[in-house]
Amino acid sequence: MTEWLNYHHLLYFYVVAREGGVAKASKLLRVAPPTISGQVRLLEESLGEKLFAREGRGLVLTEVGRTVFQYAEEIFSVGRELMDTVRGRPTGRPHRLVVGVTDAMPKLVAHNLIRPALELAEPVRLSVRDGSHERLLQDLVGGAVDVVLSDAPVGPPNRIKAFNHNLGECGTTFVATKSLARGLARDFPNSLDGKPMVVASEATGARRSIDAWLDAHSIRPTIVGEFDDSALLKVFGAEGRGVFAVPSVIETDVCEQYKVEVVGRVPSLRARYYAITVERRVKHPAVVAICTAAKDRLFV
Repeated sequence: MTEWLNYHHLLYFYVVAREGGVAKASKLLRVAPPTISGQVRLLEESLGEKLFAREGRGLVLTEVGRTVFQYAEEIFSVGRELMDTVRGRPTGRPHRLVVGVTDAMPKLVAHNLIRPALELAEPVRLSVRDGSHERLLQDLVGGAVDVVLSDAPVGPPNRIKAFNHNLGECGTTFVATKSLARGLARDFPNSLDGKPMVVASEATGARRSIDAWLDAHSIRPTIVGEFDDSALLKVFGAEGRGVFAVPSVIETDVCEQYKVEVVGRVPSLRARYYAITVERRVKHPAVVAICTAAKDRLFV
């Protein structure tokens, strides 16, 4: 027997999650708080999952609650467009593009990759979500995201059906603050031996490649920090905590934004990037724009 979703229950849940509590949702919906709480409870019972958890005196979304909220946001957005269309209002019907960006993906690379999608003649409504490679792949297969941008492809160990679209590759540049970089460039890369370095976490493709390169050159830097998030890594590097590696394609942007200098470049240490979709052939116009611009403009 088909199970039907009660959209009234979903609406009450959505407003509570969006407004940050039952009291605020009660004022907005003009419905008594006990009624709202009861409707949310019924939704939880129908799904067989808790959507909120207590944190102090407030409510926070559970992991399942966050997933349900994302779907609710999409559902009610489409509903609003439906009403506008029926009533003859110009909607522009923007293409909705939900991009998953893995934690290890350099955010400046991601920005340069996504930007062409917003330059299309047709309007695009962009939503970007950060997360682990595994979590975003699950969201991709579940239809919650349209494309995942990653520095690692979907490999044989993954049982999900998804396809890698090679966006391009570039060399690696090591950078550091001016005081730390002073003297390191002259004998690079041997100068890195024993020097402080902040690096990506061991689970990332970038870290494995750098470790292999360091081992091949018998270089043993002092690792002072490991980070899942590439942006946070750069913040610590910009503080002078250690030398750090960036894709050469964003070298200039990183030096300007974080006020660091080039220590040395390694063209052979390749950083590769992928757009991962559930389609063998990309059809979404904004994803097509990302893939095309990456090959024609960014990685040339």
